[in-house]
Amino acid sequence: MPSYEVSSIATVVGGHTQVLDDYQGGVRSVIRLNDEYPLETLQGIGEFSHLTVVWRFHRARPEDVQLHARSPRGDARWPATGTFVHRNHRRPNQLAISFPRLVDVDGRDLHVTDLDAVDGTPVLDLAPYFQQMGPRGPIRQPAWPGEMLAPTYWSDASERP
Repeated sequence: MPSYEVSSIATVVGGHTQVLDDYQGGVRSVIRLNDEYPLETLQGIGEFSHLTVVWRFHRARPEDVQLHARSPRGDARWPATGTFVHRNHRRPNQLAISFPRLVDVDGRDLHVTDLDAVDGTPVLDLAPYFQQMGPRGPIRQPAWPGEMLAPTYWSDASERP
């Protein structure tokens, strides 16, 4: 199977300090572009409200990968689903995609909120979110993602018990 070498282009600075399942909302962090990239590579990004950010679960270990079906969060209320049905660090490449709100641009620093990555996370790629590139047509999903995420995933972190 082919492999690919990918280097980070930026790093998450500040924001969440612990890996937690819920209360991801309202936390501000910075995506700091590496010095090797000219500032010109960010020209125009401030005109967008949201970003598409590809990042690596850098605190995960290779042995965390689980190639089998299991209930999300180990909760038997939800059906066992396969590795590629989960959105966590247990997938083979331990990558994530997030869509944070872009609050401000200050040189190499992209100030964002609602980025569910932790301080020190390597960012592998970023782009503005284009509405036209989002899902087309009606979205279909089973009930369990809403049951798992809707109550508290994007709740303000300051409300964490």
